[in-house]
Amino acid sequence: MALADNAGCAKPSEDNPFPDIIELNVGGQVYITRHPTLVSVPGSLLWEMFTQKNVRSLARDSKGRFFVDRDGFLFRYILDYMRDQQLVLPEHFPERSRLQREAEYFMLPELVKMLAPKLSKQNSLGDDPCQSDPEELSPGADPARALGSAGAALAGASGPGGGGTATAGTAGTDGRRAGFITIGYRGSYTLGRDSQTDAKFRRVARIMVCGKTSLAKEVFGDTLNESRDPDRPPERYTSRYYLKFTFLEQAFDKLADAGFHMVACNSTGTCAFAHDQTDDRIWTSYTEYVFYRE
Repeated sequence: MALADNAGCAKPSEDNPFPDIIELNVGGQVYITRHPTLVSVPGSLLWEMFTQKNVRSLARDSKGRFFVDRDGFLFRYILDYMRDQQLVLPEHFPERSRLQREAEYFMLPELVKMLAPKLSKQNSLGDDPCQSDPEELSPGADPARALGSAGAALAGASGPGGGGTATAGTAGTDGRRAGFITIGYRGSYTLGRDSQTDAKFRRVARIMVCGKTSLAKEVFGDTLNESRDPDRPPERYTSRYYLKFTFLEQAFDKLADAGFHMVACNSTGTCAFAHDQTDDRIWTSYTEYVFYRE
């Protein structure tokens, strides 16, 4: 018996009860992909879901999309891997361990291996820009402090002179340590049919913080909400903190006052139609800003 499909989707056949184009709702994020992509890794959870004959056993949302109750943001990397069995992550990716957990859930052992932290005598801490929590591998080591001390020593060895040397010296004398802090937030807006003037923006609901806990507390103080993760030692990295305020400019001002400057930023977005009867589209984005202090 054929299922009702959205316009533009190929109709299922007796051998394959699924259409060629499939809509997924993963944790509230909508993805549109092809059926061969979802079954490209035999033995995976998605392969088991979309090769079975009993389609009615799969959960659906109110609009008939197949529903998966997992992290909708991280699923984009799962889907990218399903397309070509390669892993490409943005630099300073703060949620590598969480993505590894998602890979385990979706039964993708090769992706789990790719995401596993790797340390070797030949590779330094900075050789793997995607590694989000290297200190978990060696609790007794503090590579960031060693790098910061080396940088301070080089700055002192260069002697008095230019403005850059004076700045580095000042950072050393007041005890401030070098390091990265990443600011991230999710946002969305609805865009009308033909005009951007009809865009309706939602305010930022939460600003997330990733970096060394000691640095984050130094910069944000009492405005750093740590109720979700109170047990982490002060020298560990975390992406579980968030700010008690929701103004990005305020976060940027605090980082600037603490001597940080922005070195990178990136943003990704997905689009979905808000209503079946209109052309209004909802854009959902995730944006990160990376700050560094020498």
